[in-house]
Amino acid sequence: MNNYAIFRSKPIMTTNALSGIGSHDKREKEKYLSNPDIDTTRSHENIELVPCDKTYVEKFYEITKPYKDEWDERMKTERPDRKRSFSRMVNEGKNVVADELILTASHNFFNDMSRREIKKWGEHCMNFVYEDLGYNKNQIISSIIHMDETTPHLHVVVVPLIKRFDKRSKEERYTISKKTYIHDKMHLSQLQDKYHERMTKNGYDLLRGESKFGREYIPVNELKRMTRMLNKDLSIKHERLDNSLLKLEDNMKSNKDLLLDKDHVKIKRETFKNIKEVINETKEVLQVQPKLESAFNKVDSFNRSYTSLQEESKKYKKEVEKLENENKELKEENRNLLYRINYLFNLLKKFLRKLLQRGNDYTKDEASNTVKNCYDEEEFELSDVVGISKGTTKQDELFDYVGAPDYLKERVKKPYELDKDDYDMCR
Repeated sequence: MNNYAIFRSKPIMTTNALSGIGSHDKREKEKYLSNPDIDTTRSHENIELVPCDKTYVEKFYEITKPYKDEWDERMKTERPDRKRSFSRMVNEGKNVVADELILTASHNFFNDMSRREIKKWGEHCMNFVYEDLGYNKNQIISSIIHMDETTPHLHVVVVPLIKRFDKRSKEERYTISKKTYIHDKMHLSQLQDKYHERMTKNGYDLLRGESKFGREYIPVNELKRMTRMLNKDLSIKHERLDNSLLKLEDNMKSNKDLLLDKDHVKIKRETFKNIKEVINETKEVLQVQPKLESAFNKVDSFNRSYTSLQEESKKYKKEVEKLENENKELKEENRNLLYRINYLFNLLKKFLRKLLQRGNDYTKDEASNTVKNCYDEEEFELSDVVGISKGTTKQDELFDYVGAPDYLKERVKKPYELDKDDYDMCR
């Protein structure tokens, strides 16, 4: 009977979830006594390759202490309404708290293996974690082989703590990033290949499980279906982008006369609410870009896989050529959409600058908050904020917010000093 090498990854998003994983791995709850999948009379046989002598959450805070120290220091100079504890930040953020790696094989693989042999298998698995994934022992909360379940399997809980360059602060800062070690599903598939290779090189008779991305497993019809779906998705995004652009331009034209008022702008609350809706929709459109790039990379990878099939069998030649043509079309679609996004992005920056120049106090406050939010979300860079705010009554506030140098500031112009081009919304 064939046996397969199995490697999976499960993100852990909060410290509460991490605590639950710890209780499961250490069999700390009474419910495991009645769990039919766990034989608690054998739990003492579980093998700890990297022991954890405290709770998983305590170990997490021990590993991330440099990150916490750095965060606490930054919070000392943060304004009160933006201060957050380290615990709140890691639990409410978009990143994982930790990652659980599960390594095992088909049940029959472990038949007739002694405890010593299973431990040796687990040590080879840990070499995969260290050498192929790139983790070091200081990032590992726990590594334990469960011997008290039907199929022995290794749980490795890691904290993907890294230090990388931060564009905003222009310095290296700590963060937790699973994507540094497992980039995406395609990379996970490649790592599963490496895990299988490592196991076979160490003498284990195991097969590679069926890969979602392996070239010998993807039927041509399935690939064509996926390509059609991508084309359809791109068309929908184009239509939404066009509608957003037209709506934004219409709003600009309809509010032009008000913005040309010599002293100030009077905008109805309902009108400004509509403007905010347009800005939010624009921001959503801007988020399309990474999704498109990800989709394109997948299609490009499928295309390369089928190029290799061309060498194996001539009967796939026409299918490969068709896919290459469709891929070229996707590239062109992506290029056009990126051009439109950049155009809309520049239009948004112009629009915010006009509001800061000619708006009333309420309008300026809302526009300023929008600029800050875009900067926090890394949609605006420092140079964008400077370009939007310099010479306006909000330049000091926004320069301080992003840490821009004072020599870039301009004298604040009075409304009557502005040229028509300074506030022409249709330029």
